[in-house]
Amino acid sequence: MAHFELNEVTSKLPKHLHKFVVRQPYEEYTPQNQAVWRYVMRMNVDYLSKVAHGSYVDGLAATGITVDDIPRMAGMNRILKDIGWAAVSVDGFIPPNAFMEFQAYNVLVIASDMRTIDHIEYTPAPDIIHEAAGHAPIIANPEYAEYLRRFGEIGSKAISSSEDYEMYEAIRLLSILKEDPNSSEEEVEAAQKQVEDLQNNMGELSEMAKIRNLHWWTVEYGLVGDVDNPKIYGAGLLSSIGESKACLQSSVKKIPYSMEAATQNFDITTQQPQLFVTPNFAYLSQVLEEFANTMALRTGGLEGVKKLIDSKGLGTIELSTGIQISGNFSDVIEDQKGRVAYLQTKGPTALANRDKELISHGTLNHPDGYGSPIGELRGINLPIEDMAPRDLDAYGIYEGKTKRFEFESGVVVEGKIITGTRDLRGKILIITLEDCTVTYGDKVLFKPEWGIYDMAIGKKVVSAYAGPADIQSFGDVGKVSETKTHKIKYSDRERALYKLYDQVRKVREEKSADTQFISTVFGKLKAEFHTDWLLPLELYELAVTNELDIQDELLSHLNDLQKKESIKKLIENGLELIKKDRLENV
Repeated sequence: MAHFELNEVTSKLPKHLHKFVVRQPYEEYTPQNQAVWRYVMRMNVDYLSKVAHGSYVDGLAATGITVDDIPRMAGMNRILKDIGWAAVSVDGFIPPNAFMEFQAYNVLVIASDMRTIDHIEYTPAPDIIHEAAGHAPIIANPEYAEYLRRFGEIGSKAISSSEDYEMYEAIRLLSILKEDPNSSEEEVEAAQKQVEDLQNNMGELSEMAKIRNLHWWTVEYGLVGDVDNPKIYGAGLLSSIGESKACLQSSVKKIPYSMEAATQNFDITTQQPQLFVTPNFAYLSQVLEEFANTMALRTGGLEGVKKLIDSKGLGTIELSTGIQISGNFSDVIEDQKGRVAYLQTKGPTALANRDKELISHGTLNHPDGYGSPIGELRGINLPIEDMAPRDLDAYGIYEGKTKRFEFESGVVVEGKIITGTRDLRGKILIITLEDCTVTYGDKVLFKPEWGIYDMAIGKKVVSAYAGPADIQSFGDVGKVSETKTHKIKYSDRERALYKLYDQVRKVREEKSADTQFISTVFGKLKAEFHTDWLLPLELYELAVTNELDIQDELLSHLNDLQKKESIKKLIENGLELIKKDRLENV
């Protein structure tokens, strides 16, 4: 039984992704969190309706997101399923391959935490404003939704380097510490240094690093339309009231989007100095396909196998016959022409065809690794994979025959043929031998005493990618980070402030505000919480809406608070919106 709501979309998620899903901690959102959501959304809807892609405002309604309340995942799902999508709650950043795989199944991954008031303009950590109010609205656009799904499908196959996971963990820790007001400066500085050290020593970018860059410059920070007058569609911009305005200034360089974005790194902790502009959403898919053509997923070969070895993670190679070998690749022998002569895995390995595990070739059958020659036989113009039954008989490749296979690469396989495994169309995939010895020059690759030898058939490696061919073969793949998002500890004083926020929220919803109520709350604010700016702004909004005389006193207080530079613009923007609302309602 899943620990989250299953519907038509989420029920299709493979079980190994379930562990990343957490219960949305709705009861942990404070009344101040709700006020922050409302402030950001009011600002965004007002401003973004002019500068965002046309799908944004329509998409808010289509995905069930309102200005007044942090969305509940269950409510979003009821509406999202009508456009073929769903949303699940997760704890902060999850590993890139898992993130992409969720997308491939039309599932939005939504970080369940909510930014604090100190990071109201921009947060380095993924939060529900970024995910729900940034990502969700644009997927109501069918062209963009298909790009997102396809990106997940291709991105989940991208091969990481061994350094990528270290970087993921370092960025995750830094984002958690930066968002937690209880973190010490020393903790943040140490985490920042770790990220910078890793960034400076990453070496050549992996496929995952490159596709993560493409994701960042499109899905997260993308602009669309004309380079000189673009619209916003990236979730990082749509969810940041600060950066959504800054990004359209001339100080931020605008670059026509292309595959070059794959090599442009980014810093999550600061605003971006340049952004890429795609002419339309269809062009995003065109560039994605161009990039996919450079991936080992489509090029295979020796380089693809080497990428899997370097990743030190679970991956798959596919041979020209369609047989797929999934495991942790540990070694490869290169022939004189720079091709794969022999490849080797270590630990549990599974063989598959068309993404379905072959019977008797799961990890229980190959628990200690697997090796096989690749290529064509010496002195024979016809590859084994192209031999008809008559050809196999002519070359002595049949059951009960002791046979010596000499490959062009120099690998020699000698043993007694027991049987062969074919696909549905009759193409031979595996030749199984006993009393078998496999050698490459003086090197012994397999000995008879090791048991039965299953030789994969294929003249070349046509594909190499991250993850298993059959998701059922390895059970629970991937792991959840041990670094958990910090649960913020609130003081008695903070809880007393949040109680006032809650009272104001209820009075606004009930439309029962009067001078006495506002005066009482305002008095407590001045006496006990004189630095808080958001609640006085909400009180002023109520006073203006209800035409109460106390509005002048509140405005004077807000003007005094504006002397603090860090909140000056936030208050100004709030006052401008209240004034605009009043004029529209006259």
